[in-house]
Amino acid sequence: MRTQAMSTLPSDSRPVPLQPAWEETRLDARPAEPPRLIDAQRRFDVCHVGLVLRAVLSMQLVLSLGLAMTSETATQWVWAMGGASVATLSGVLAWLLIVCASKRMLARLPEWAQWTLPIGLGALCAHGGAQLLTAVEFGRLGTLQHAAAVMTGGLAAAVLLGWLKLRERAQAPADALARLVELQSRIRPHFLFNTLNTAIALVRVDPNRAEEVLEDLAELFRVALADTGPTAEGVRLDQEVELARRYLAIEQLRFGDRLRVRWQLDPHAAEARVPPLLLQPLVENAVRHGVEPNDGGGDVDIVTRARGSEIEIRVSNTVGLPSRGGGHGLALRNVRQRLRLMHDVAARLEAGPGEGRFVVRIVMPR
Repeated sequence: MRTQAMSTLPSDSRPVPLQPAWEETRLDARPAEPPRLIDAQRRFDVCHVGLVLRAVLSMQLVLSLGLAMTSETATQWVWAMGGASVATLSGVLAWLLIVCASKRMLARLPEWAQWTLPIGLGALCAHGGAQLLTAVEFGRLGTLQHAAAVMTGGLAAAVLLGWLKLRERAQAPADALARLVELQSRIRPHFLFNTLNTAIALVRVDPNRAEEVLEDLAELFRVALADTGPTAEGVRLDQEVELARRYLAIEQLRFGDRLRVRWQLDPHAAEARVPPLLLQPLVENAVRHGVEPNDGGGDVDIVTRARGSEIEIRVSNTVGLPSRGGGHGLALRNVRQRLRLMHDVAARLEAGPGEGRFVVRIVMPR
């Protein structure tokens, strides 16, 4: 039987393969459909709090600068901002709400319609904002001013959609780079050498365990090489937990009783979507810096918790002697970048020492 870490998970259960076909990891070129402008499954879109904040703040900034150029005094500028904000905030928020509510319908339309309809809606919402400005008697717009407001609304919608498109394109190479960095860390010579030596040593005395070690190692490489595509919406958290368990099972054979692992897993957080390879590099860092350099080993704690509309992931390890190989912070920067790409300002990562332990804490939407 495989040596087990201290865990709240059943000790007699074998990990279920995340994808059984090794052929899925081939690196040959595969045709991929270009990402659509509006996708009902995408997490970062017009409904995302980060985009809403950017849209509102950007419009207010442009408005304030434009009115500052036409105002003679600060009082006149403040009065003009108060009136113009009624129109801009109403138009921007109405556009965001309508596009967000009709996201599923827009996702079924061709690409040209996904551009044309929201841009036209932006012009219409700007027209409504201008009418509201007149209704509340903040000022009456002339024909030219009204036309300029409508054109500005359409242009603002086009700019926002274009920014979403550019962000989507930028995410693809960032995800590819993240997979390459993690692959390089996974095939560190000493880790690969030690794992294969462990399997060789077990072949004669315990062939079943040797097979399990090689299966776990193969699964780590399969996930690192897997092509998730530029529009991937992440993986389930329980899949990331399973991958971390495989990694720790291999390391358990190396360190034995020196590696002490404790799991506190909230079943309500299991279905949350997270970026691929989120948990495993954090666990690997904990083993490398908190267990490997210390003769007495160390403790590694993995906690997941669901809190309302958010989930919390915490990986902590005891702190002893400094790691022999040092560290460059690549794993944390890598994880932070992918969290920002997937959830923007709605996710945060905190890392640092606390009460004799090094703690990495992630909070993100469910």
